[in-house]
Amino acid sequence: MREVTQVLDASDEVDRTARRPRRALPGNPAFWLTGALAALVGVVFVASGMAWNQGKLIAPLDDVYIHLQYGRQLGLGRFFQFNTGDEISAGASSLLYALVLGAAYLVGFHGTFFLVFAMGFGILCFALASGLVTVLGTKLVSRSVGVWSGVLVALSGPLAWGSASGMEVGLVMLLVVAMLLAFVTEQPWARFRWTPVLGGVLALVRTEGLILAVTLAFAALWTVWAHRRMTRARRTVLRALWTLLPIAVGVAQLLFYKIATGTVSANGIQSKSFLHDRPVFWLSEFADRTMANARAFVSIFLGFDGQDYAFPGALLVFAAGMVYVFLTRPTWRPMLYALAAGLLLILVSVSTLNTALVHELRYVQPFMPVFILFVVIGVYGLSRIATRERARRISLHGALVVVLVLSLATLPSWSVRFGRATAAIRDTDVSVAQWVRGNLPPGSVVAVKDVGAVAYFGGHRVLDLIGLGTNGFAAPANNGTGSLYEALKHLPAAERPGYFAVYDPWPGPSMEPLKDVGVLRTPSEMSFEVQAQPDLGGRLIVPFRRLNVYEADWSLAGSGDEQAVPGELRDYVNVGDLRSEGEHGYEPVLAQVGTQPWTSLGRVGDVIDSARPIVGGEKFMAHNLVPGRPLTLTSRTAMHGTVFDMRVLVNGVEAGVWTRDSQQGTWSTYSFTVSAELVTAPSVEVEIRQPRPLLNPYPDYTSYGYWLSQ
Repeated sequence: MREVTQVLDASDEVDRTARRPRRALPGNPAFWLTGALAALVGVVFVASGMAWNQGKLIAPLDDVYIHLQYGRQLGLGRFFQFNTGDEISAGASSLLYALVLGAAYLVGFHGTFFLVFAMGFGILCFALASGLVTVLGTKLVSRSVGVWSGVLVALSGPLAWGSASGMEVGLVMLLVVAMLLAFVTEQPWARFRWTPVLGGVLALVRTEGLILAVTLAFAALWTVWAHRRMTRARRTVLRALWTLLPIAVGVAQLLFYKIATGTVSANGIQSKSFLHDRPVFWLSEFADRTMANARAFVSIFLGFDGQDYAFPGALLVFAAGMVYVFLTRPTWRPMLYALAAGLLLILVSVSTLNTALVHELRYVQPFMPVFILFVVIGVYGLSRIATRERARRISLHGALVVVLVLSLATLPSWSVRFGRATAAIRDTDVSVAQWVRGNLPPGSVVAVKDVGAVAYFGGHRVLDLIGLGTNGFAAPANNGTGSLYEALKHLPAAERPGYFAVYDPWPGPSMEPLKDVGVLRTPSEMSFEVQAQPDLGGRLIVPFRRLNVYEADWSLAGSGDEQAVPGELRDYVNVGDLRSEGEHGYEPVLAQVGTQPWTSLGRVGDVIDSARPIVGGEKFMAHNLVPGRPLTLTSRTAMHGTVFDMRVLVNGVEAGVWTRDSQQGTWSTYSFTVSAELVTAPSVEVEIRQPRPLLNPYPDYTSYGYWLSQ
């Protein structure tokens, strides 16, 4: 009973002192010391990178150069044009950070100094975030919690890696900590002035930031209305509306994407999300892949992974910290609810990306200061179990010294990872960019998978095959090489890439089919073997070990669209061409959940055509027909397996059985005639259905296209 009374007394004391003014930052030595420590660590990381590159400054990620390219274009007045003259694209993972870089370029940061600015800005944000964590921890619990949290943030290897990288990590981190600090400062007065402003800025910097900003906005709204009920304060409606500023900014950003690009999704989401990255969306597969990433995150933050993100059991101590604040600091409960909901939603959101676990978990790095803060609070809360004050101090500082030692032990390895990553980027993307600049003809268009360095250094117009910097290519790339070929084929001849600087593995589709059909001329113009050494786990920061530059041959582009048919051609469904498939409502009717009809390419003589492998059947709309006349379906198909008989339905009505026997060669041509009485309108739905529902063996074939004639 006595212990409970002590806890309640401590809680009341915090509630009474929550409104007391705090010492200004200039008078807080912990703020400046932890900030200086973080800045020093960041500079050491940059120096490590330079040591790996003969004194040259190189970014550790190709994505850094994507942002630099957007920043340079913005500085030159070309608003979000990845290439000069392009339409606006949303390939930068951070809208706000690209604008910051654009402003830096405008005021004179050019050449190497542009990358110096990007890295230095990230380190500065890291330093400020470390200092603000000391203030936040002091406000939430105690001065010792604040100081320890700031020191551990400043000495965090993952945070130094991300902040010094030149990406937006440091900026997001600073805004996260600043918004939380503003919230806990303004919440006792129920007057949120700066919290919505910082939330609005955070909403612009990354999608994950938008999520946290929105949850904190709802917490602020709840606080304002709860205060109104107790005090009957005036002007509550205006204050409540002001708290929703982050939501308005988020909506405005989505509207910008919609107006500028035709979709509310940024290009990165279209390219990387489990919602879009495969030809057919299966809910069960989506859930399985998302939970696999989420389990990996839990393992990493439990310390059961070799990535050195956290000490063993850190996630449990973090949870203890959240519980301690909940039980002993009622004042901060609205913030706690919003923070818990926001972090959970961020984890789920990031887990839906196929790149969730790459690049040293850079998507979650900005939220690590919050994780570290509550780990320290957890240790603080557990130390309160001791009944004597001296035992509490010893257990608190002793446990945190152990955490500090673990952090210091891993800090050098993170510095080595940073240097190794910069060396790998110099060895690969930067080297390729310099070769492209000096060896390809002026005016050449270069297709790439890693778009950053080649665009920034290469001196040529680039086309992003994955669809980050180039609008409209994410969906074709996610459907396979055949769809990618069709999207390139539809470009005006002058805009088609004359050269491909590509690797074969994921991300993006395989390049082998393009070589097999002769679109990429072999042998390659140049081959780059990756000489950079992998880490102890055999990993490189780039996903390939070889990158080749090929010259392209488009002489047979469009050859697959022609096919001899009886009568007059009325319509054509080009399987694998997303534009044609969309116009005809084409869908594979797959016999087994989880199978994917990845598109590919085939060639016979001088004819190149895209195709989908089908296990089951297909359906599509046939247009431009004359009702009351027989309709002939002519298919280009390669039959496999043992089932060759397919049921044909027109508007759901049986039209007969279509037998397509297996024949030699890449593909064969088959015809089927639909009787006149079934053609009842200018457009009809045609379904090619498997003869035996449910049971294996299923029809197994490769579908290239359907020509419809009368």
